[in-house]
Amino acid sequence: MKKEGLLVVLSGPSGVGKGTICDHLLDKYSDLEYSISMTTRSPRAGEIHGEDYYFVSKSEFQEMIADDEFLEWAEVFGNYYGTPRKFVNSKLREGKSVVLEIDIQGALQVKQRCPNGVFIFLLPPSLDELHKRIRKRGTEQDKDMQTRLTAAKNEIKTVHQYDYAVVNNNIGDTADLIYSVIKAEKCSVSRVGQKLVKEVIDNE
Repeated sequence: MKKEGLLVVLSGPSGVGKGTICDHLLDKYSDLEYSISMTTRSPRAGEIHGEDYYFVSKSEFQEMIADDEFLEWAEVFGNYYGTPRKFVNSKLREGKSVVLEIDIQGALQVKQRCPNGVFIFLLPPSLDELHKRIRKRGTEQDKDMQTRLTAAKNEIKTVHQYDYAVVNNNIGDTADLIYSVIKAEKCSVSRVGQKLVKEVIDNE
């Protein structure tokens, strides 16, 4: 019986450490694939096209929306972000587990299209800590800081729409906990037992 790939959606408020946790997961666990998102925002220092994001123009992005080429897409703070569906679907068919690191708007779109995915919400230890992490990142102007924090509070209110909530206290421990969730989900009755029952019934 061929194993199906597991779609894992990781999201949370800006500055919570989604990218760092995702990098740690992929470095440590070779059975995970990362789905690179596409965006219209400008690259930050050190970001590489095709590795961190696919950076495209707004007109290119809008053409792809019209052609239904995204698994999800959203407009966040004036820029578009999206997950090209072709890569994700091909990896899932190969039996790979694919990790999507996306914002809340995008995650809820994916949940509508792919209800069998595993949806994990990454939380900061506190709002004060989130403020420190955003300021340390050095990419936000003071005038934008309050906007980010207000958005974070609203985003945290959506946590009940996810399957799991993980507090990012420590990078290594948080990544290991998320991987434990992935391993457990692969053994769930809904993913394994029902498929085996169907195979038994089909061969009677």
